[in-house]
Amino acid sequence: MNIASLSENKEIEKRLAVTPEITKKYIDLGLNLFLPNNYGSHLGFNDDEYKSHGVNFLDSDEEIINKADIIVQLGMLEDKRLSLFKENQILVGSLDSFSNKEKIKSLNSKKINCFSLEMLPRITRAQSMDILSSQANLAGYKAVIEAFQVYERAIPMMMTAAGTIPAAKVLVVGAGVAGLQAIATAKRMGAIVFATDVRAASKEQVESLGGKFLMVEGMENLETEGGYAKETSEDFKKKQEDLLSETLKKIDLVICTALIPGKEAPKIIKEEMFKNLQKGSVIYDLAAVQGGNTAFTEVNKVVDKNGVKILGEANILNKLPVSASNLYAKNVFNFISNLYDKENKKLNINLEDEIIEKTLIK
Repeated sequence: MNIASLSENKEIEKRLAVTPEITKKYIDLGLNLFLPNNYGSHLGFNDDEYKSHGVNFLDSDEEIINKADIIVQLGMLEDKRLSLFKENQILVGSLDSFSNKEKIKSLNSKKINCFSLEMLPRITRAQSMDILSSQANLAGYKAVIEAFQVYERAIPMMMTAAGTIPAAKVLVVGAGVAGLQAIATAKRMGAIVFATDVRAASKEQVESLGGKFLMVEGMENLETEGGYAKETSEDFKKKQEDLLSETLKKIDLVICTALIPGKEAPKIIKEEMFKNLQKGSVIYDLAAVQGGNTAFTEVNKVVDKNGVKILGEANILNKLPVSASNLYAKNVFNFISNLYDKENKKLNINLEDEIIEKTLIK
């Protein structure tokens, strides 16, 4: 059985679905692996590294797609390449099934099975495949680094003969995987960290990392069975806004990470709240690509609003592509291992398996 990956559009995606480190595992599983020439050269992975593990290289996308039973990618491919797919092939990736409904519908009509890994259930057995967690972990770390680079003051408290420099105060909005890593990173760099989340269960995790959890009066646990945040009531939103407005008066940096799967990001830092932020403060909005958590976030722009800088990139992981690729490639391999029947050397799309059933998009 053959597995393949095509080159991503490097202008928008530098990560890879297959790294040299993971290729040997595919070969050991009994799969033949096909890649295009110079597949990983932009990350310093030359073709010889792949070939040493038994990878086959082909000249064109058409040849690769023709050979493949399974194609693994980062995101959804463009129409030109999707038109080359044939019946009974499998496409695996972070396919953004909410935004790409029509493309997936078209692929399904050609009897092509699409597995979108952002739909993985939050169960113990799926943790090694969890692309959202592995990538969000890196995004939370990098968001803090990027924000600190723009912030024009020192981060830790410094006591000198000339006086004391106070520690920077950081607010993390959303205490999921990205938020928790942001808290940990900011604390390691000497900041004082506050965090807020609609899920009451986050309090213990935030405090275990040394952050102070901001509690809304009468707070309940607004969490879905899958571990994601629910949309909140208008009453809760008002209480949260009042708490944030007051907190922002003493905050130097804000890291926004709040997302609702398949929906526009909630607007948490509203226009009127900006009057409470000090000039020179910085906001990094990881939710930018889904509309942003602030009233003024713009994708791939640094917005200056009354002296407050707001940053938000479409893909922050393009700044950590090697680390992100290594984790993503392992997640994908673990998913394929679960899908592949090694003994009978064939795919087993067992819909009684929750992992397969939840990720198969119809």
